[in-house]
Amino acid sequence: MFDSVVPGFALVIYKSGTKAFNVSYRVNGRQRRYTIGQWPAWSVIAARERAKTIRREIELDCDPQCNREAERVVPRVSDLIERYIDEHLPKLAARNQEDQISMLTKLILPQWKNLLVREISPADVNKLLSNVAARRHRPAKKLKRRSKPKSTPIRANRLGEILRKMFNLSVQWKMRPDNPAQGFHKRLENARERFLSLDEINRLSEALENSKDKRGADVIRLSLLTDSRLGEVRFARFEQFNLELLTWFKPATNTKQKRIHRLPISPEVADLVRRRQSVVTEDCPWLFPGDGTG
Repeated sequence: MFDSVVPGFALVIYKSGTKAFNVSYRVNGRQRRYTIGQWPAWSVIAARERAKTIRREIELDCDPQCNREAERVVPRVSDLIERYIDEHLPKLAARNQEDQISMLTKLILPQWKNLLVREISPADVNKLLSNVAARRHRPAKKLKRRSKPKSTPIRANRLGEILRKMFNLSVQWKMRPDNPAQGFHKRLENARERFLSLDEINRLSEALENSKDKRGADVIRLSLLTDSRLGEVRFARFEQFNLELLTWFKPATNTKQKRIHRLPISPEVADLVRRRQSVVTEDCPWLFPGDGTG
């Protein structure tokens, strides 16, 4: 039933008995129909005023129905997180990937899952980071009674860095024009310092000496003597050690910074490497090979 006042404005009665107001129009020779809403939720007067507004948009060369369809595919934060995980995280180390996925799914997704990417503001970022800094919030885990949540400013800073990177990528992916996390407030981090006393070093040395797992003891001993990460020690190869010049060459693939490291080693480290050469088969290049084959 077409209106006599606004061109294209009509009331459509479906077979089910439902009545809805819509506007029919043409754009570039293509017939389009924009549904305003159902009666009686929309009165005739309100629907006619809305139809007038739509007609004005059409006269300005706008396509209201096309704009509505575009709104339905506007990316949400959940879409951004999914693309970030699929395209960016594979470039990072496995442990870093796991940590970021944990923060994305437990700290960000429950709060912003259904929000549009373009709706996130710097105020939203600061509010989220403030909540994380005050306490490590996990929606799926209930805090015990009388247990006081611990402040986690370092966790908030790491989350802020993830948000900054993720929204930088959202700008590249044309999801929004700016980065709301670019200038997030970075909390003060108090690094924890813990040094072994001489008594603890002696007790550790005695425990390593008496350990039945000689390979594991040598891993810890080499890490202690060179101040190296366990991952760097576990993947060490005989060819990386120059026992004459007392140096250890660490390839970029084994270091956290992804850069080549060369460091001097002590005679004790050289003795440890020689001892490992005597217990490892000749065709094996690793200082600490696993128990499996291959």
